[in-house]
Parts: sequence; structure tokens; C-alpha cells
Amino acid sequence: MNKVLIIVLVFGTIIIAACSASTDSSSVGQEVSVNGGTYTNITVPELESMLEEKDFTFVNVHIPFEGDIPNTDFFIQFDQIDQNLDLLPVDKDAKIVLYCRSGNMSSTASKTLVDLGYTNIWNLDGGFNAWKAAGLPLVDQQ
Repeated sequence: MNKVLIIVLVFGTIIIAACSASTDSSSVGQEVSVNGGTYTNITVPELESMLEEKDFTFVNVHIPFEGDIPNTDFFIQFDQIDQNLDLLPVDKDAKIVLYCRSGNMSSTASKTLVDLGYTNIWNLDGGFNAWKAAGLPLVDQQ
């Protein structure tokens, strides 16, 4: 009986550990598979947290320009991102976060960068509309 109890406890511990690892709440974003690789969609709260210790290039790709989220590094039109790679890190593994008004243009730009071999692309899901809906400010609005 003791052997059976020990085996049940060992397997139970393994199962609990496996479930805990797969539902790790410290993971950020939702991976999106596209031709050539993946990029990660993030929410406004996730972006807010990332901005606290900013370690990425932050790019607004919306046209026409309607304002920036604070701490934006560059404005590059979504359909010209491949023509402005000189503004992005040379290291294709460097983290780059893109946003637009609703998320559509930045999704397109994310796909383009993944297609060009970039491996650490992040996209603000819902764009700056979601940012504003959360009561957060934009800067340089026109």
C-alpha cells in the first residue's frame, strides 16, 4: 500500500508541475504564426509593463500620423517599413514593438519584418485606440 501511495504522489507531483509550467503567468503576449516565423501580440497592460524597463525599439507605423504613445522611438509608415530598415536595429534578434491605430497596419508591418528575418517582433493588439480606451495619453497628436 505504501508503494502505491508513493507512486501516486510522485505522478501527481509531476502532473501538477507540468500543468504549472504550461500556464506560467509570467509569459507575455500571444504568439502569431505567419509565413517565415512568428510575432507576438501584446495587450495594453503588457505594453505598459514593458515600457517600465524599456529594452526595445518602439515604432508607430500608422498612416496618416495621428499621434504617438509616449516613449515612441520612430514613426515609419507601415507600407514603407522595408525601405526604412536603417532606423531599426541591425541585429535581427533585437526586440521591436510596433503599433498603429487599431492593430491592422502594425500586423502587416510585423509580417513584413518577420518575412525579412526579424525574430523578436511585438505588436500592440488594438493599437493606440486600445491605449486611449484604457485612459492613457497620446503625445504629438494632430
